[in-house]
Amino acid sequence: MKTRLVTSTALAATFATTLAPLPVQASVDVVPSAGEHGWVTSTLRHMSLEQKVGQLFATYVYGRDATEPTAADRAANRAAFGVETPAEVINEFHLGAVCYFSWSHNLDSPRQIATLSNGLQRAALGDGSKGRVPLLISTDQEQGVVLRMPAPAAQFPGAMALGAGRSPAAAETAAQVTGRELRAVGINQPYAPIADTNINPANPVIGVRSFGADPTLVGELTAAQVTGFQDGAGVTAVAKHFPGHGDTGTDSHTNLPVITHSREEWERTDAPPFRRAISAGVETIMTAHILVPALDASGDPATLSPTILTGVLRGELGFRGVIVTDALNMAGVRQKYGDDRVPVLALKAGADQLLMPPDLRLARDAVLRAVATGELTERRIDESVGRILALKYRQGLAGSPMVDVEEAVRRVGAPQHLAAVAQVTDLTLTAVRNDAGLLPLARADRSVLVTGWDNAAFAPIATVTAGFTARGARATARPATLPSDQVISATAATAAQHDLTVVLVNKAWDTTVTDPRASQQRLVAALLSTGKPVVVVAVRDPYDIAYLPGVTTYLATYSYTQAAMDALVRALHGELSPHGRLPVTIPAADGGDAELYPYGHGLTW
Repeated sequence: MKTRLVTSTALAATFATTLAPLPVQASVDVVPSAGEHGWVTSTLRHMSLEQKVGQLFATYVYGRDATEPTAADRAANRAAFGVETPAEVINEFHLGAVCYFSWSHNLDSPRQIATLSNGLQRAALGDGSKGRVPLLISTDQEQGVVLRMPAPAAQFPGAMALGAGRSPAAAETAAQVTGRELRAVGINQPYAPIADTNINPANPVIGVRSFGADPTLVGELTAAQVTGFQDGAGVTAVAKHFPGHGDTGTDSHTNLPVITHSREEWERTDAPPFRRAISAGVETIMTAHILVPALDASGDPATLSPTILTGVLRGELGFRGVIVTDALNMAGVRQKYGDDRVPVLALKAGADQLLMPPDLRLARDAVLRAVATGELTERRIDESVGRILALKYRQGLAGSPMVDVEEAVRRVGAPQHLAAVAQVTDLTLTAVRNDAGLLPLARADRSVLVTGWDNAAFAPIATVTAGFTARGARATARPATLPSDQVISATAATAAQHDLTVVLVNKAWDTTVTDPRASQQRLVAALLSTGKPVVVVAVRDPYDIAYLPGVTTYLATYSYTQAAMDALVRALHGELSPHGRLPVTIPAADGGDAELYPYGHGLTW
């Protein structure tokens, strides 16, 4: 079978959503209804200042249950918040929002998550008095490499994979299915989609979380996902990270990145996806803890910049929805000011929601003190609370925030959702190199070694091994994640005894943080030295090929979900024609201007 370049996206263009539309409230571009205006005005009038300030904060809580957490989770809540249960945290701080994580033990199963959500909403509503307000509940369900909901939830391949697929309809479906499952368990604010244009291959924090390097493509898919989340699923899309985190070599979790784009470059590269999101009616935009001197020369990160949030985002781009900060416990926003100043300065800059301050009590008290001293006015607090309440009203939370637990169990991981996962994923696999003409493989009684990077939760090595076994091969799994020299030698010796080796790599290019010993690069070199055929598969960043000299067969899946690995095995055997095209440029490893593979490159058979 002849290998050829992918020259058409006809399959992607004909991809059609199969889920019925879900009626939802109007987006922020629509004039508020009389009901919305009345509820927001009445609720604000009955809230104390402490309740209003509480609405501004979103944070985590520890525990699988709102009122009966484990002893360990009680201790963790007590250390962080001074009270023991998630429900008590809600009541103590009058929280406006909660963010779920696996590490805070919130995400076990559809039944548990839905039950927790209902318990937290009951705590927020309390006695039902007019000052009590339901919660926004969020999680980072970007899909791909940032995926919080465990199986059986639908697990899509992530933004850069969707960029490779080039299908707005597929991107919309991924958001629609994801949003419906989140809504079923009571999560109404997924922190997605990523609107960053990833033009820096060495970006340590965005990378495959972005749709790609072309702002037009990123904008198109961002807008599609806004529509899928909001119109298709009735949850709040969150476009992030404004004003654009795609060209940085620094992780804002650990330092303060500087974006050196000129104003013209920002307008051309970073702004378009956010403009498209706003045009699509996005309800929420998340800030970035980055310096952008071309937009604000003050030295303040964007999260704390009135020039960027109020001047550019609200004034120039016309955004009228909720501005949420990225997490305030990140180093990027804590370097210049103390933890008591950051929340006050974020509000003065124009932010509405304050996400995960490192000390919630300190942050809450700092905002109250700023109002008492006149640094912030209560009218300014009311502006942000009003936007948050309006968002909650449009979410339908003013009516009933509770979810049907049994319906959640039925909906999450429903057969039609998993079918959509497979259909979307099949568009994304990118064949980058097939110089030896090794692919597609004929079914044969061959011995195959499957090795390289593995993950306990997703088990990509096992999935690929099982796929070969099902097709008549004698397949052996030998995980070698960041292998030692001894493991590299043993794995190469085993490969020499097999007819074919398939090796998975994950950020093999990153020898600063991910793989400081360059063990993945050395493993691939050792496998190639056996003289036996080797198929290299990048299960995260497609850039790895630049750091793996001698590789003649190379594919990119952009993620390691089961659906991505299933698609890989089928493509290797010619059962699926690769349709993905690179949504980024792959440069040479020397950091120069040379391109190994251009934007849009992709092979098929």
